[in-house]
Amino acid sequence: MLTKRIIPCLDIKNGRTVKGVNFVDLRDAGDPVELAERYTREGADELVFLDISATLEKRKTLLELVRKVAEAIHIPFTVGGGISSVADVRALLSEGADKISINSSAVKNPDLINELAAEFGSQCIVVAIDSRNIDGVDWVHTHGGTQPTELETIAWAEEVARRGAGEILLTSMDHDGTKAGFAIDLTRRVSHAVSIPVIASGGGGDESHFVEIFGAGQADAALAASIFHYQEVEIMHLKDELIKNNLPIRK
Repeated sequence: MLTKRIIPCLDIKNGRTVKGVNFVDLRDAGDPVELAERYTREGADELVFLDISATLEKRKTLLELVRKVAEAIHIPFTVGGGISSVADVRALLSEGADKISINSSAVKNPDLINELAAEFGSQCIVVAIDSRNIDGVDWVHTHGGTQPTELETIAWAEEVARRGAGEILLTSMDHDGTKAGFAIDLTRRVSHAVSIPVIASGGGGDESHFVEIFGAGQADAALAASIFHYQEVEIMHLKDELIKNNLPIRK
């Protein structure tokens, strides 16, 4: 059985780590390089770096900052934000990223998923899905959660898997930053619909929420930000709790 993964997330704006609630009201959370170094020491399984304003500001991801973070860590490193071409991916991989995450560009041009998977391998391609429930239906949103689409979340997850994505990073916008628990039902339904790993994001507040998302939610990995940034939950303590609940964890 594959081990469940704990993944801190660095949401980057203007070169700093930030965190908000439901994708708004951002506040500073620290220096991304220092946080990355700390997470490596504390036992994180992977790290995700999302340049959250790159698409909205119509610019590329911050390459120099990606390089500095990559040099500071020795765990798998996923980078997202403003990626829309083979050249963008090649540049990020050359600066030390192990995987890349696409969202808005994949919705705009779904063939990009096929193209990147063919060029770099599915294991390198993560498709991020930002989902919000509106009147009982889960809808995909793009551009940092600001633009709703006509894509239903489950159907889009199935399509990106068919097109060659290696993983799905599923963020519940309704749960993001609330610390009230992950979107258990949504994550379980996406996990059932696809055969590739699903990373759950949005709502992690304490150890019990991770037990739930790995158990009832059937997630392969869980991503969180502020609880790790502000040391409200310690990664090794979290892993101990997951092991007590008979979940396969790498220590």
